[in-house]
Amino acid sequence: MNSKLGFFSVVLLGFNAIVGTGIFLLPNKIVALVGPFALVVVIFVAVLVFLIALCFAEVSAKFERNGGAYVYAREAFGEFVGFEVGFMKYAIAIIAWATMITGFSEAFGSFVFGINADIPTHFKAFTAVFLILLLTAMNLAGIGFSKIFNNTATLVKFTPLVCFILICLWYVRAENFTPFIALGTDDKGEILPFWDAFGMAALIIFYAFTGFESLAIAAEDYKNPKKDLPKALILVMLGICVFYLLIIGVSIGILGLDLAKSNAPIAAAFNVVFNGIGAFIVQIATLISIAGISIASSILTPRVGQAIAQDRLIPNFIAYKNKKGTPVYAILITGIITLALALYGTLIGSFAILAAISVISRFIQYVPTCLAVIALRKRKNLPQSPFKLPFIVPILAVLISFWLLFNAPLSDIIIGLGGLVIGAVFYIFAKIKNKNQI
Repeated sequence: MNSKLGFFSVVLLGFNAIVGTGIFLLPNKIVALVGPFALVVVIFVAVLVFLIALCFAEVSAKFERNGGAYVYAREAFGEFVGFEVGFMKYAIAIIAWATMITGFSEAFGSFVFGINADIPTHFKAFTAVFLILLLTAMNLAGIGFSKIFNNTATLVKFTPLVCFILICLWYVRAENFTPFIALGTDDKGEILPFWDAFGMAALIIFYAFTGFESLAIAAEDYKNPKKDLPKALILVMLGICVFYLLIIGVSIGILGLDLAKSNAPIAAAFNVVFNGIGAFIVQIATLISIAGISIASSILTPRVGQAIAQDRLIPNFIAYKNKKGTPVYAILITGIITLALALYGTLIGSFAILAAISVISRFIQYVPTCLAVIALRKRKNLPQSPFKLPFIVPILAVLISFWLLFNAPLSDIIIGLGGLVIGAVFYIFAKIKNKNQI
């Protein structure tokens, strides 16, 4: 079995890593803030994400090792900055995977016991344990096995959504897009200023685009990373942008401003078209979607830990690979930590607070990578990228990123910076232990 991912598999992995539950849950929230103008917000965020993805594409062509943003930041700005980026990426990736597993357990419980039924905690816990053990075992068997399941899950996941778009286009009504701008209200019931509503909506929908940065993590597991990774990043982001615009546009075209009143917007639109069975279709699509993105996470998350361990900033044995090139210990450790967090989520609490800062933490990867585009061009010892971005691209990406962060709640920013402080403590401990400059 081929143990490397070809271009087609890399593209599918990218789609799988991005399209998750967000597309099922977020359209109502942005329509509630700005009305059908949400489509313009999606275009704005798509442009920003595409600018960032272009930065990833240029620098990714210079490296063939695992790590993604961690490697780029380390090479451009030194070991400490690289470690901070890598530490945050690894921590948030594990938490995100555990959150997806918890979400799958709850969604599967709703499917089995009913949407309004109380799901037994032991059922959710058992489902979480089974799924994590299954994905970890698949990953240990080698990238070839995970590749088959990832490709299959991605194709199956997109089938109902593509069918939704094609069929529901006939039910779109132009009058549902008027008024085109319908501003939402704040907690006091007062209409939000336009730019406040726009910024809040952009930050919300930005979450649905995140995940593309993970594609660069497993570069060593691709057949031709320097050639395939930049092309895959660009193709994936273009496809996602078009896909999101279509699915949100169709949903607005069917429900209009009523879309904002539904907790399950895509399901509500499905129900209009499919006479009441839309909720069932979306439940199946949601389960497939979460399972698919969990497969992608099981492949990509351990590679972050392995990349940091290669530089001895966490215990070096985590970087070990067997004869198949599989990072065995990184996979096992990641699986154990994810399992513990998922059991906490299913038996005791939730990850609501950590999920809220996930977007903030991702900017810790995005901004250094965009700046690395400029810094790494001066490095004569690195290969030249197949294409060179205009200087304005990384600058615009950074400026717009900071504007979005300005619209984030202060509490989320503080928690995100707290993660950097914890990372600094780990870094100092690693340096004291290793003593020698790496």
